[in-house]
Amino acid sequence: MSLKVLPLISSVNQARRTMIEIGASAIESPVQQTLRKLYLNRSIKLGDQVKSWDMLETIHFIQAHVGKNEPILDIGAFASEIAVSLHQIGYTKLAGVDLNKRLLEMPHNDVIDYRVSDFMHTPFADASFKAVTSISVIEHGLNQTALLRELSRLIRPGGYFVSSFDYWIDKIDTSGINIFDMSWTIFSKEDVESFIAEAASFHLIPVGDLDFTCIDSPIECMDRKYTFGWLALQRIA
Repeated sequence: MSLKVLPLISSVNQARRTMIEIGASAIESPVQQTLRKLYLNRSIKLGDQVKSWDMLETIHFIQAHVGKNEPILDIGAFASEIAVSLHQIGYTKLAGVDLNKRLLEMPHNDVIDYRVSDFMHTPFADASFKAVTSISVIEHGLNQTALLRELSRLIRPGGYFVSSFDYWIDKIDTSGINIFDMSWTIFSKEDVESFIAEAASFHLIPVGDLDFTCIDSPIECMDRKYTFGWLALQRIA
């Protein structure tokens, strides 16, 4: 499957249980959360419980398609759980890019190649990565053409772009709403179809079937109710 949609909030909770079972969970334990409330834990807070479903989908896809010694880049990597999770389950060539300068304080920064940079203009060489991941990033400050151009440059032929994003089958208006000082897009079915169509012009195509079906709207932010979409594209030669 190349496109999936988070069906129910119960899928989030089950996904986190699975991540814990396979050693891939990197969010804070209850003890760490308590220490943070007491201002005794000042480390970067990784991930988010509500992102468990798309995290697990991404991990399963990477496990099925990318070898543990093949290079993987996470874009929008500050406070992202994915690179740390992949490190925990044995992936050895990981990198991350983000504009936040605290990125260099992320866990395992001695073995994960973190770079402070705009992910639409990264410092990495052409065809550097077998896979690029993006967990709830592309909907913020969306510049579709620039993003796809850089992805096509970075991903090796046969490699993958694996992404999750805010989604609802019909268009939800987010005009005038900024998150992280950037515009916010909740992708509609039409938006995703447009993204996939333009991606093809950059040699990035879906790897399987597309299921746009929305069952429920378990996510709420800024008085908007929606769900998450998950997409995998492959770089063809």
